[in-house]
Amino acid sequence: MPPIEVQFLGAARQVTGSCHLLCFNQIQLLLDCGLQQGGAELTKTADVQFDFDPKTIDLLILSHAHIDHSGLLPLLVARGFAGHIYCSSGTALALPVLLKDSVSLYLRELEQHNKKRRRQGLPELQAQMNDDDVEAVLDQLKPLPYLSPKQIAPGVTLELRDAGHILGSAIVLLDFANGNNDKRLVFSGDLGNPATVLMTNPALVEHADLVLLEGTYGDRNHPNSEAALDELAAVLAQAAMDGGNVFIPAFALGRSQEVLYYLAKLHYQKRLVQQQIFLDSPMAIEILKLYQWCFDALDEADLKAIGYQPGMALQQLLPMLTLTASPEASMAINQIDSGAIVIAGSGMCNGGRILHHFKHNLWKPNNHVIFVGFQAAGSLGRMIVDGVKTLKIYGEEIAVKAKIHQLSGLSAHAGQADLLAWASQIQGSPQFYLVHGELPALEALQQKLQQLGIKAQIPSRLDRICF
Repeated sequence: MPPIEVQFLGAARQVTGSCHLLCFNQIQLLLDCGLQQGGAELTKTADVQFDFDPKTIDLLILSHAHIDHSGLLPLLVARGFAGHIYCSSGTALALPVLLKDSVSLYLRELEQHNKKRRRQGLPELQAQMNDDDVEAVLDQLKPLPYLSPKQIAPGVTLELRDAGHILGSAIVLLDFANGNNDKRLVFSGDLGNPATVLMTNPALVEHADLVLLEGTYGDRNHPNSEAALDELAAVLAQAAMDGGNVFIPAFALGRSQEVLYYLAKLHYQKRLVQQQIFLDSPMAIEILKLYQWCFDALDEADLKAIGYQPGMALQQLLPMLTLTASPEASMAINQIDSGAIVIAGSGMCNGGRILHHFKHNLWKPNNHVIFVGFQAAGSLGRMIVDGVKTLKIYGEEIAVKAKIHQLSGLSAHAGQADLLAWASQIQGSPQFYLVHGELPALEALQQKLQQLGIKAQIPSRLDRICF
């Protein structure tokens, strides 16, 4: 059997920008094509130089719809990729919302940048991708149900299993056949936190020859869900006593909906003191509709825990919730001095409406900010978590005086113990390569795996391996 080559092109010793190139029998296949998060969309897109010719890529497999896994798909298509894009059915539902929003944001930033260039007498920059490229991506999608193996190329069979991370997230199983020497590669994608709500636990894998395993939280464990709920309740109670508002930066897909779930659970338990909740993200509002359409794919026990009955509208579960789609409704929130919870994107605070709220509220010591997701190095959210005293937002220096909280128990990523449990049950003595994590987290996970007798490597970007 000819060797299968894997090259690590993204999310190598960092959390974002997932992308891996596989070569087998002259077939070139990409796992994910994500945007590296942590800076301006315009700058990142303008600087992208693929480490391959997009025209030569035959197939792409997308683990899930988050932008750090999917965000460069329109650019890939704009530069000549014309192959099929395989993903789960849930990802195919969510992807249009995320990609259209991402490209719209990019085009708006480009127009603002070009206004400055025109005033300086400089030539305008041309758009690297546009809405037509998003439509082309969607036309190339080939959705697959979970647990439905499909031959996608000669000698290559794909199966997707539920990763339990967000709606549609998948573990990728690739079986390479050639005579009696078959090989299996498993790409974990982003594995879900078993304690998280709405999603089922990550599916197990029986055997593998090579595993690409994420290690976002490879150096720590999360509190259990009840402890996380108590921690959230305590922060909200303190914010009410302080007479301020609560701001929660959250990704539109997954995080926003799960934060609403926790708030609905606190309301059901009569522990929610705030009487105004705003979901201030047009994209999150659209994704929320998908969750409501897909209740049959969500965890039934979690739905019962908030008093859900079939046919119930969200407002019955959380009557103080307001969906603010328009810019005017969003701006009006900043006239509220206290008693409000505001959920807004982006999750790492590099853009979106959360920045407007920060400009008006981050300098007020009675306000609280709750981070519920991972903050990548270089992101504005990471700077806040790390204790920066001032930030420049829209050209203005803003003091950081609000109280800052990071609740890891609400994370949608598996913690260290979860990763170890998932990895240790895979038979076949596979080679492990740790990706999608910052180096300290990956080294901690590598050490723990070694204690279990599992050898794991930590690749650098552009490293190649064969198996």
